[in-house]
Amino acid sequence: MNFIVFDLEATCWMGRPPNGANEIIEIGALRFNGYGEKLGEFNQFVKPKLNPILSPFCMKLTKIDQSDIDRARAFKYVIRDFLDWGDIYDDDTHLISWGENDKKFFRDDCQLHKVDDDWTEKHVNLKPHYRSLKRMNNGVGLKKAVVLEGFDFDGVSHRGFDDAYNLAKVFLKYIDEWNFY
Repeated sequence: MNFIVFDLEATCWMGRPPNGANEIIEIGALRFNGYGEKLGEFNQFVKPKLNPILSPFCMKLTKIDQSDIDRARAFKYVIRDFLDWGDIYDDDTHLISWGENDKKFFRDDCQLHKVDDDWTEKHVNLKPHYRSLKRMNNGVGLKKAVVLEGFDFDGVSHRGFDDAYNLAKVFLKYIDEWNFY
């Protein structure tokens, strides 16, 4: 069993996106085996196709500079690296994120770039599983869950790898208790 704990950052604006679409600009992930041993890390920026210039709002929120995006490769190349790195097509690999948006962003970008998206069905939104495990009435954000579990939130919020790293702390704490596999 392998787990890819990941987070995506996407283009964003104050209001509706131009061209009606948000696109992935960063993929951050950590890979673990079923014992919780780290097998690797992945962190790459992605150059958006429809809106390659980041909004000031997006740069402020994510702390991602336009120069990072200018040097990035297109989604179809980065996703190939990600799928190979994570051995995503292996039947025993699960994709773990905090929220449904990550699956939607992957699917939307796959469609935009004409890349197979069947692998996105392996996605598990950990947020409702956490809420159920903790017997909470309402879900909480990732940062609050990290703090509730007694961890410090390391790094910068709204950065792909840092959010994935913090999510991994919560995921690994309960690795033997999740009921989605």
